[in-house]
Amino acid sequence: MSGSGAAGPAAPGSGPTGAGRTVPGRDGSGATGPSVVGMADASAPLRVAVADDSVLLREGLVRVLAEAGVEVVASYGDGDALLAELPRIAPDLVVLDVRMPPTFRDEGVRAAIRARELMPDVGILLLSQYVEVVYAQELLASGRGGVGYLLKDRVASLDELRDAVTRIAAGGTVLDPEVVAQLIGRRDDPLGTLTPREREVLTLMAEGRTNAAIARGMFVGTGAVEKNVTSIFLKLGLDDSGSDHRRVLAVLAWLQR
Repeated sequence: MSGSGAAGPAAPGSGPTGAGRTVPGRDGSGATGPSVVGMADASAPLRVAVADDSVLLREGLVRVLAEAGVEVVASYGDGDALLAELPRIAPDLVVLDVRMPPTFRDEGVRAAIRARELMPDVGILLLSQYVEVVYAQELLASGRGGVGYLLKDRVASLDELRDAVTRIAAGGTVLDPEVVAQLIGRRDDPLGTLTPREREVLTLMAEGRTNAAIARGMFVGTGAVEKNVTSIFLKLGLDDSGSDHRRVLAVLAWLQR
């Protein structure tokens, strides 16, 4: 994010710089700390922490996540503040802007990698204003699931955002269609051996779609998609693991090598 939207000084008695306002804790004590939006109920929604240097975008993201049925347990103005509190708040997933203080380059990516070191099972969703394939590749370098990379305009859709955070928290991989297109566009042979329909299916696979979801979107039978998937793996020399997010990682691993 640009420096013009950077968070101002924290309110007196609040948490880390850029963490925003303080709200009463669940016990009503008014305990200080990072901005917390309580949504806990019997349905046990996903617990998410947010880091974005822009106050407006950060608070907007908190509201959108809340509307999507997610419990935002804390929000921060930079990655370091989130990492300092991560073990205490123990979220299911963290949502980070790629570019944050102090250099506005790749702080979000570095924070995401460190978050995985602190909490190996935490889900990671990076948000970016533009397609930056190198950052997506860094995020995927470990070969593990539970990660996502989306353009910020995608979060305007409640359904897309809810679907993304749910799949990531469950161990899936979610990539913005424009990121997938650029990854595929960087490869030549043997992608050149794929038919147009197989390339379309491969793109949807890399976005994290199941065979059933691909079939619905393409208005074809599941059997037809399964035949395309089998052909794709054969042509690319990849093993079909039988697990949706693992097969996505297999496809991405081939695209990056």
